[in-house]
Amino acid sequence: MSAAAGAGVRAAAARTLDAVLHHGRSLKAELAVRLPALGDPRDRALLEAIVFAALRAHARYAQALAQWMPKPPGRRDGELRALLYAGFAQVDALRLPPHAAVAATVDAARELGRAHQKGLVNALLRRALRDGVPPGDPLQDWPAWLLGALREDWPDRLDAIVAASAQPAPMWLRANRRLSRPSIMRETLQAAGIAAATFDACPDALRLDTAVPVAMLPGFEDGLLSVQDGSAQLVADALAPAGGASVLDACAAPGGKAAHLLERDPALRLLALDVDARRLERVHEILQRVGVGAQAKLRAADALLPATWWDGTPFDAILLDAPCSATGVVRRHPDILLHRRASDLAALVDVQARLLDALWPALARGGVLLYATCSILRRENDAQVAAFLARTPGARLQPLDARFGHDTGHGSQRFPGEDGMDGFFYARLVKS
Repeated sequence: MSAAAGAGVRAAAARTLDAVLHHGRSLKAELAVRLPALGDPRDRALLEAIVFAALRAHARYAQALAQWMPKPPGRRDGELRALLYAGFAQVDALRLPPHAAVAATVDAARELGRAHQKGLVNALLRRALRDGVPPGDPLQDWPAWLLGALREDWPDRLDAIVAASAQPAPMWLRANRRLSRPSIMRETLQAAGIAAATFDACPDALRLDTAVPVAMLPGFEDGLLSVQDGSAQLVADALAPAGGASVLDACAAPGGKAAHLLERDPALRLLALDVDARRLERVHEILQRVGVGAQAKLRAADALLPATWWDGTPFDAILLDAPCSATGVVRRHPDILLHRRASDLAALVDVQARLLDALWPALARGGVLLYATCSILRRENDAQVAAFLARTPGARLQPLDARFGHDTGHGSQRFPGEDGMDGFFYARLVKS
């Protein structure tokens, strides 16, 4: 990497962090803009590594600036503050070679129009190297309302949840069983110098402890592999539709779960709904890449309004991967802790309940509805299911085995980091 390219990556990281930390932008949206502008996959990987590390420790880095500077950068100097966080992340969390990391970050100040502050950036990064960034309280990155909810829901697991959510997630892949098997794809990956492990409880999965760009994955473009966390892959096992069944994926975007179901059984008659037509285009792209595009019907429609999309023929199985707080995937989306509000939770719980009530009539007798979230909050999960069962005659819960996590009484909860997977909730509801 040239000096100019190195500075460019650091400047892009600072701009991304500034947008997310100081302007309320989505990390996913920012990366969607910044990453394609970097031609080298190694530069894109470095940008992501810096940004994620800085976001995971931003409260500790803010504390360091407060200790080391009489007047730390304020909101008007958001890019400078973000550049310093990017520098701290490189020497603190990522342990990059110090000379190159400091030099490139100092040079990035010029790219940001802050050449006059290069000396300040250099001095602070060298202090971080010399003294180390002071330790902080892992809880300080979490909003008080969310910590309160976790203490109430999982008092004995709070520390483990916070610790796991602060760790980089492994890269999970799904082998397309229509075209290959995990054991064969593992050998293919290893031949390409990529170490991968299979996981008995997740039959189509491969786990990479070190992430690689998808462009480097042999067979990815041909649909042999997809990127999908193990917890999300278990959805297909929890729903377990009968061969050739009619299936509704009610909130289908981005499409990974629909693709997995069709890879398992191309004879399924699957309808994939999403309220956002643009997101449904992404579903189409994913289904096409893995070779099952012809097996699914896609429709842009609101699952809350069955009269606008349902022909009255009941489905054998319904997947409701409900909109939720995403508190089980903080390690993959650290900006959740910045942007999620307590008021969001009440709105999400209401939508989840209305989706359950709207979709239940579309399920055939003897059919299965799988309610799933990537949340770890009881209000969205077992409390939501308990309330649904109480108001819905003929609905009963079918317990799932230990592969799906801990029995909460009204479903199964996986916690972040368990078996290297994301936090996830599953409840298998049968219409008797």
